[in-house]
Amino acid sequence: MANTKSAKKATRKIAHRTAVNKARRTRMRSSLRVVEDAISTGDKAAAQAALVAAEPALMRAARNGIVHKKTASRKVSRLTHRIAKLG
Repeated sequence: MANTKSAKKATRKIAHRTAVNKARRTRMRSSLRVVEDAISTGDKAAAQAALVAAEPALMRAARNGIVHKKTASRKVSRLTHRIAKLG
């Protein structure tokens, strides 16, 4: 258990940061789930619209350090290819 004033403050900051990051990660995953659902139903227009909404959420997560920049780009790329294959 933290017993110095600075260690107690650090613990509080970590708890707050964790909550913020968890919310951001959830928002990112939810937007990806919408795209995945649209792809699974085979609706190309809905999938494209969902991807347009999800891409900024993914890049925002990358900018905030939730996921790596290349991970976000890879996810967008793979989703784009899957949507293109729907035809």
